[in-house]
Amino acid sequence: MITSDNIKNRITMISEMKNESTFQILEYDSLQGAGDLNTALQIKLMKDSGIRLKQIRIILDDSSVKIESGALSYMKGNIDIITKTGGIVGLGKKLFSNKVTGESMFKPILSGTGEVFLEARFGYFTLIELEDEEIIIDDELFYACEKGVEVEPIMQKNVSSMIFGKEGFYQTKLRGSGIVVLEIPVPEKEILRCKLFRDTLKIDGNFAILRSANIDFTVEKSGTTLIGTAINGEGLLNVYNGTGEVWLVPTASIYENLKESGLKDLKYINEYDLEE
Repeated sequence: MITSDNIKNRITMISEMKNESTFQILEYDSLQGAGDLNTALQIKLMKDSGIRLKQIRIILDDSSVKIESGALSYMKGNIDIITKTGGIVGLGKKLFSNKVTGESMFKPILSGTGEVFLEARFGYFTLIELEDEEIIIDDELFYACEKGVEVEPIMQKNVSSMIFGKEGFYQTKLRGSGIVVLEIPVPEKEILRCKLFRDTLKIDGNFAILRSANIDFTVEKSGTTLIGTAINGEGLLNVYNGTGEVWLVPTASIYENLKESGLKDLKYINEYDLEE
């Protein structure tokens, strides 16, 4: 086929990790498909702000991966899509999990040889490899993993964490060995990986997004009494005890506040224009 255009894909691989399958984080250098002035201005603003469209590419070599439901964009090669229900009992557990936690019922398994491309997004991704270990992550972080990693929702173990905790009733446990793709709320360089060795970490906020499964999580009052808590204004603290690693994203709340402020300003501007 002959075309009039010299087509060159403007995509850069910014991260890669290899095991049974190869996982890559791709970044689009620029978007040039704007068909109107408004879209063009938004694209320019995002480019000037360093916001890039990213996409996950997985190269299968007679191997298998699990992906978040609805994450598939396209694939090439001899690849089968398998959705396991686990029989009547397994289906019942998935239905319960879906109703209670809001998570998708099934994690499709892609098996074979070829290339898989997941949905392109403006967010941030990170690749990690588990080596016969367990981690607990926020519900919305999971994006894909190798078949050797089990993915399951878990409930907070203690009453105080469930009632007063800022992490929610349910989170996601990843267990086993293999590469995992997480969709993170901030750039990788802004993640603080806090290592604990028989130590205690206390934080005021919900910005811990990952922890080793053997680290205990509880909630306690920041003051020794309810009156003390009310006076110092700090309220309740998320407490992590043990040996392992906790990932913190303290900048996430800054972006959320800026986003909310921007939406309020945009609403005000739109209302002002209507009045004019």
